[in-house]
Amino acid sequence: MKKPLLLTVASLLLIGSLRAETPAAIDPNALSLLKRMSETLSNAKAFSFKSDSILEVPSSTGQFITLRSDGKLTLERPNKILSTRGGDLAPFDFYYDGSAVTAVAPDSRVYSTTKAPATIDEMLAGIRQETGVQLHFAPLLFSDPHAHFTRNLTSAALVGHTLVNGVPCDHLAFRAPGVNWEIWISSGRVALPYRLAATFTDRQNLPRKFVEFSRWNLHSRPWTSSFTFHPPSSFKEIPFKAVLKDAKSPDAKNGEAKR
Repeated sequence: MKKPLLLTVASLLLIGSLRAETPAAIDPNALSLLKRMSETLSNAKAFSFKSDSILEVPSSTGQFITLRSDGKLTLERPNKILSTRGGDLAPFDFYYDGSAVTAVAPDSRVYSTTKAPATIDEMLAGIRQETGVQLHFAPLLFSDPHAHFTRNLTSAALVGHTLVNGVPCDHLAFRAPGVNWEIWISSGRVALPYRLAATFTDRQNLPRKFVEFSRWNLHSRPWTSSFTFHPPSSFKEIPFKAVLKDAKSPDAKNGEAKR
């Protein structure tokens, strides 16, 4: 097994001096660890987790603003997702019940609903283009996360071993066109993601996102009705782009920031 990539001062200097001469490599050990995690999620009929995220979003000045959000996601295969979000960004809820997706901005008492494909994979493949909704950890939700994470990879490395909130993890780093990303996967009996970081190299100012996961439950048993939004009488249905605008941060109401 190859030794982890050591991030000492000496090794960083060496890596910098050899960067022009050494081609990027795909470490099979990194891919193996990623696949182990992917199989854990693929084999789970249902799961839930809590997330704490730091996102960078553009402002009207051209500066990227750092915003924090927290949320919870529950998934039941093959066709149910419930995601809730709060924090610096306005509350935003997302429902998928196998026949429709619904986005809700609770504070504004508005929601949008549209028909959706019959599986999570099909829904995730088109949701952003069709509605503008972006689930920042969507690759984890597919039936085969490994296939999505490894698409067009140009490098893969095992950085080392560390603790994430007390959980022993393997720290992996990857590159693909348009994105550099890292993932921290628990190294115990069950392999799960506990941290995810990404830098989008194909976008102006190289925006970043950082997500920590906790409270994993691979035996979640949610009520089926939990995945369908039942609008209160005071809520109004509006187009998707409008409900997303209402779910942005307070400073984004004039179009300064995008979800």
